[in-house]
Order: sequence, then C-alpha cells, then structure tokens
Amino acid sequence: MKIFQREQRSLFGEILDWMLTPLLLLWPVSLALTWLVAQGLANKPFDRALEYNAHALAQLVTVQHNKLQFNLPQPASEILRADDSDIVYYQVMGPGHRFLSGERDLPLPDEDDRPLPGEVRLRDAELRGVDIRVAYTWVRLPLEGAPMALVQVAETREKRSVLATEIIKGVMLPQFVILPLAVLLVWLALARGIQPLNQLNQLEQRIRARNPDDLSPLDDRTVPLEVAPLVSSVNDLLQRLSDSLATQKRFLADAAHQLKTPLAGLRMQADLAQREGTSTEELKRSLQQIGRSSIRATHTVNQLLALARAEGSGVGIARQPCDLARLVIEVVRDSVPRALEKQIDLGYDGAEPGAPGVWMDGNPTLLKELVRNLVDNAINYTPSGPGKPGVVTAKVLADTFGHVLLLQVEDSGPGVPESERELVFQPFYRALGSEADGSGLGLPIVMEIARQHGAEVLLEDAHPGQHPPGARFTVRFAARQPEAETPPV
Repeated sequence: MKIFQREQRSLFGEILDWMLTPLLLLWPVSLALTWLVAQGLANKPFDRALEYNAHALAQLVTVQHNKLQFNLPQPASEILRADDSDIVYYQVMGPGHRFLSGERDLPLPDEDDRPLPGEVRLRDAELRGVDIRVAYTWVRLPLEGAPMALVQVAETREKRSVLATEIIKGVMLPQFVILPLAVLLVWLALARGIQPLNQLNQLEQRIRARNPDDLSPLDDRTVPLEVAPLVSSVNDLLQRLSDSLATQKRFLADAAHQLKTPLAGLRMQADLAQREGTSTEELKRSLQQIGRSSIRATHTVNQLLALARAEGSGVGIARQPCDLARLVIEVVRDSVPRALEKQIDLGYDGAEPGAPGVWMDGNPTLLKELVRNLVDNAINYTPSGPGKPGVVTAKVLADTFGHVLLLQVEDSGPGVPESERELVFQPFYRALGSEADGSGLGLPIVMEIARQHGAEVLLEDAHPGQHPPGARFTVRFAARQPEAETPPV
C-alpha cells in the first residue's frame, strides 16, 4: 500500500512513494522496539537491588535451639523503607507456610516453582491492586527433614516507569527531528538523482521538431543508461518503418512502371482504331491487341492485389487443418484448360488426398494462391509445340517420420541460372530474353505466403545434366503431428 496516491503516475512520485512508505511504516515499529528495550534497561539496576536485598534478608534467617528465628535490625528495616518513590515489602515464611515476619498478604510463588537454595528469582505480581516486582529465594534450614524457608522482597514499579520514560524521551525526541530531516534529504536526493531524465524533454522537443519523413535514428548517447533500451527500441522501430516505406515506394514505382506498358498499348491501339480509312481487318487486329493488353493489365492488377493481400495478412492469418494434396489437385484441375491452350502436359503425381502426413496447419486460400502461382509460372516459362509438348508436374511428398511435407512443381523449360535464382523472388523481376507473359509478381507472392506459414522455398534444376534442365520449385512445410491429423471430410 502506498501512502501517496496520485491520479497520474510520475517517476518521481513512484520512487518517492516506495522510499518514504517503508520509512514511515518502520517508524512506529522502531518506537515499539525502543519501548521494550527501555523497559528491559530500566529493570536491570532495580532487579539487582532486589536480588541483593533478598540475599541480605536470607542471611538473617537462623535456627537457635532447633527453633526458626528471623531478626531484622532496626537500621536494616529503615533502609528498606527509605525509598520515597516506591514502597518496599518483604516477607519471611517458615516451613509449612508459617509466617515469621513482613507482609502477610504478599503473594506466594507457585507451588511447583522451587528454585535451588540460595538462588534468587524474579517475577511480576500484584499487591492490593498495585503492580510490584518480587525477588524471592529459598533458604535451607539445619532441621530434621531439611525444611526450607521462603524469603521475598518486593517493590512497586514507579522508579522503573520513570526511568523507562526518560530513556524513551532521550531516544524518541531526536527521532522526531531526524525523521523530517530524513524525508527532506530523500526528497532532495531523489530530485537531484532524476535530473538526467530532464534530457528526455529535450529529446521530445527534437522529435516534435522533425519532419514527418525524417526517420533517422535518435542519439542515445546523451540519455541515461536506464532509458537507453527505450531509445534503442524506438530506433529499431524507426529503422523498420524506414525499410517498410522504402519498400512501398519501390513497389509503387515498379507497379506504376509495369502498368504503363499495357495502358500505353491500349491507348495506341485505340488511336489506331480511330484513324480514318481503317479497314475492318485492321480494326479487328486493334481490338484483339486491346483485348490482350487489357488481359495483361488485369493480370498485373490481380497479382498486385494478391501480393498486397499476402503481405497484409501478417502474423494473424486464420489457420486450420488443410489437406495439401487435395488443395494441389484442385489447383491443377483448374489450370488444365490454360495448359491445354498452350499444348502443355500438366499433371499431378504424389500422395493421395487423405493419406498419412499430407495434413498441415495453414490458410487454405493463401495456400491455393501459392500453388496457383507456381503452376502458372511453370506454364508461362515452359516452351511447348506439337512435336515436343512441354511437361509440368505438381507433386506432394509426405515424410511421416520427419513430419515434413513437400510441395514440388517442376517443368521441362529452360530452367533458371544459378546467378538469377535469388533475383526471381524479387517483385517485377523477369529473366532476360524471356517472351513469356507475366508481371514478375508470382514468385514474390509464393515467397511471402511461404514465409507466413514458416515454410522454406528452394529452386533447383529439375533434370540436372540434361538440356534443357527444367526448373523445380520445392516448398518445405511442417506437417501436423500424427495424433493431430484430421480425417478427410
């Protein structure tokens, strides 16, 4: 529990609370402990005096002619009564609790409390409604049966209380001065200690004065060591924002460049179609060219949207158990008409749907987009003719022991040189000398979707040593555990 409560938290207030709260809570504990110690210190000298008096009176207990006697000289009696602050009592009891001298009503010790002869003990008691301190001892008598006599000396506690009060005053009064002084020193020391944090105000002013496009890192050399991790985290965020903005600017520039070509073709063909004297045949060719340019522009826009959707899915994509073999077969089936149009032999080879090891956790929409882009890429870059048709094969291979699921799409095309295998995954990159249709976005989409599923994408020759070598794209997924596999519906 904090003594000082504030609606708005401040570092100065929080530290001050946690420093002063224990100090103020320990102060009453210190008072109580000091009182107990003072009581003990005040009792010691008076307890010694009582013990001495008990020993002195015990020496006056004698046996003469086989008869117990107690003779208290008048001077000794006056010494016992000489205290003007406290009243001193004594009592001498013979065997069988036979009263010999002193106060008859002085309380007796417990029956089972029998100290050794000559040993003096102390106890607290009450006489006539007044608290007293009692010193008592047993005296062994030279009589038959070894009887013992009891000697007790008691006094009231007035002097003890006065001495304890004086000790408390001597200790507590300085504390009433020291405590406010300690609070003041804590306040001043804390105010001095957090002065380096005022540099954060200067840092805030520099940030506010920045231009919106200034994402350069902040200078963390002038801030306190405890704040340096925060500034470092802000610098890391600024760096990531700078990289993201640079990527977006480059992406937009490339997208604008890619869209210029089909749009310019559309405008040119429209101008040609509107010329005077254009024949019907020329008009048809212009319209056909307009159709192809519009298809290309539509395809580019769709790929841009697909890439933006894949990148925008983030870490929060919806996952569910997916049968990868079933998804691949569906994509291959949808791509057959386009493959037949280009005279390409498109097929599927691999694990059957529902087979062990073909299940994985993922987003089925994004996974189908990944497979579709790999298949479209293979169809685009695989030459084919009536004499030698191209071949594109999609495969799903399950490793039930290693819990690995492989998606492979290979073709009989010219392949990808090793020097370009990293470049083909960059947006809008297209191999030189290629006449295939494409926007250069299919493989970046594949890479982004694979990254969101924790998968690895590999590119290698499909038929090493042959000409053409072909290309094989392999996507390595983590399969579901056997006990978690979902049966096909």
